[in-house]
Amino acid sequence: MIVNDLQPAIATARSSRLSRRAPSVAAVATDLAVLSAVTVAAAVGRMRLPFFRETADVNELAQLVGVPIVLGWILFIAAHGGYSSHTLGAGTGEYKQVVRGTMVAAGVTGVLCYLAKFQFSRGFFFLLILIGIPSLLLGRLVLRRLLHAERRRGHLAHRVVVAGSGAQVDEVARVLNRESWLGYHVIGAVVPAAETTDHTEGGVPVLGSTARTAAVVADSDCDIVLFAGGAVTSAQAMRRAAWDLADTPVQIMLVPGLTDVANDRVRVRPAAGLQLMELEGPRAHAATRISKRIFDVVGASALLVLFSPLMLATAIAIHLHDRGPVLFRQQRVGRNGDLFDLYKFRSMHVGADSMVDTVTAHNKHDDDHVLFKAAQDPRITGPGRVIRRFSLDEMPQFLNVLRGEMSLVGPRPPLTGEVERYTADVRRRLDVRPGMTGLWQVSGRSDLSWEDSVRLDLYYVDNWSIVQDLVILARTMLVVLTARGAY
Repeated sequence: MIVNDLQPAIATARSSRLSRRAPSVAAVATDLAVLSAVTVAAAVGRMRLPFFRETADVNELAQLVGVPIVLGWILFIAAHGGYSSHTLGAGTGEYKQVVRGTMVAAGVTGVLCYLAKFQFSRGFFFLLILIGIPSLLLGRLVLRRLLHAERRRGHLAHRVVVAGSGAQVDEVARVLNRESWLGYHVIGAVVPAAETTDHTEGGVPVLGSTARTAAVVADSDCDIVLFAGGAVTSAQAMRRAAWDLADTPVQIMLVPGLTDVANDRVRVRPAAGLQLMELEGPRAHAATRISKRIFDVVGASALLVLFSPLMLATAIAIHLHDRGPVLFRQQRVGRNGDLFDLYKFRSMHVGADSMVDTVTAHNKHDDDHVLFKAAQDPRITGPGRVIRRFSLDEMPQFLNVLRGEMSLVGPRPPLTGEVERYTADVRRRLDVRPGMTGLWQVSGRSDLSWEDSVRLDLYYVDNWSIVQDLVILARTMLVVLTARGAY
């Protein structure tokens, strides 16, 4: 069933519509608090830091211009859409708008001070920008985490009616229910008259036919109508549907039929009233270019040097435990199906491969799951549980990266037995080098279902970018420290 335990979420969503403005209000309050603290910090830093010349009027200056600066900063961020509800909580647009608003505010401040011949402390101004931008972004990140947590609990939710064929409704509902942090709760669907039933095959309640969309919207008290495939038969029908909903407060959204596509691969081009969507092709080949290889070699070399003391301590602990070998080598499948030996610190007893049948009952996943993963595996040694918990066993794979067999970021390196069970779609994971970390690593690791693991790996292959690699590496550090999904 796609719709599970929906009533609590619906009851929560019926709370005052004013509560849905909470993200924007919270964003303003967060920025206000952050900028007030930044202004104080910049004034203190200007007076205390040794590389600034001493001055006696910075404190008075901060008191004089502090409030106008903070309020003006907020207004410029708002002018750039930094508090628009449709950008808060998802995507990078929110952060871009904050940075753009900040840079424009800085430029305007400089110009006004110059024209008015106002003696503004350059050190104070420099510290405001230097401290302000990362502080604002950090504040927004914390706010986003809190917002996602509230949405997962069913708060600050939008009531959504999906219009379309039953199959399209089910596909949209699956995505929205899976990504509950978005805060879109599907309360029902409107489908073509020929398909009208009590529920779709996925379990979404059918509230009426697409011809009665406006009446259903009024009766259901929804916030958003999502028009998916099969909702309308022509552009004229879509225009009429929009006219019917013009006097209602609902938001109209269109689902273009694209899923798991990064924003920067899609561009909208207007052409004589048509909104043409240009889709850039998958980026699997781009992920094999020399730029990524240079990134991998430089990054792996630096990390190998940085973690060498920890690697030495780990090796000593493994050897002292049972006097067995420190490293474990296992054949994995790399890019284009090439086989290679993957290196790990040994976390299991010697001969653990021959004990697989004895621990099948401990398999975390169902019998038809391609992966074998036991949450309570008796083959793991005492030191092994520690190094697995914090992914220390993966560190020797820096050598695989330097040898060109792996990448710092990429799909999970599969076993030969897993690849034999791959479907044609899943084999696209092999178009790029496997990675030490990836979207699977920062999204739950062993707690992921096979379907989600495949979806994330294919998303990475099709939407690769250096920026995404950097984000994944940063998120990996947080996941490793919290040991989420590791066993």
